[in-house]
Amino acid sequence: MALPLLPAEAIALRVPAGDWRDAVRAAGAALTAAGIAQPSYADEMIRMIEEHGPYVVIAPGLALAHARPGPEVLKDGIAVVTLATPINFGHPYNDPVSVVLALAVDSPDAHVAMVAELANLFNDSTAITDLAAATTVDEVQRLFGNAT
Repeated sequence: MALPLLPAEAIALRVPAGDWRDAVRAAGAALTAAGIAQPSYADEMIRMIEEHGPYVVIAPGLALAHARPGPEVLKDGIAVVTLATPINFGHPYNDPVSVVLALAVDSPDAHVAMVAELANLFNDSTAITDLAAATTVDEVQRLFGNAT
């Protein structure tokens, strides 16, 4: 499975966020803008972090927000949000976060496959800093296009 195309609507750059909930809401809004998920999906992502802790902070500076497949997911997809100021999610090693990826999938199998593809993308040691430094949607799309 290749990563799905990353539409411009699914990318938000230099977003101001007061806390991790604001950052996750921004990622949810990008999923909604791209027609990937319903607005309520952001609440589901927040609930998962509240229940399970900051496990979504998967690497220094990078959070992979997601929730279980459900009716809020319209189609498989991802959104990318870079933050104006890095935010702490409460992770002991990988805070602060400057890039939030939001993952929405409609099946557990798709979840595993897409996470594997994202792992390939982030095998590049500069991927997170390159994303955080991106100033245009085209730059972000190019970074993701190189992974497919």
